[in-house]
Amino acid sequence: MLKRGISPVHPGAVLKGLYLEPMEITITHAANNLGVARKTLSQLVNGHMGISAEMAIRLSKVLNTTPQLWLNMQQSYDLSAAD
Repeated sequence: MLKRGISPVHPGAVLKGLYLEPMEITITHAANNLGVARKTLSQLVNGHMGISAEMAIRLSKVLNTTPQLWLNMQQSYDLSAAD
């Protein structure tokens, strides 16, 4: 079997580690900015749900990224988890 690199992390962990924590933004505040329920964002950040196309668009608008970034992270994570 071939050795692989580091497994992809859940996009919620990326959101938390690269955006929410460094910017000191609470889940409640971020959820309000995204127009989603706090529970929804909490589930995402804690890896209990994936990024949908709609959430990818919301994140891209608020964080000045692209929807593809978030969807690609989710796809990489899903493929790694399925392997």
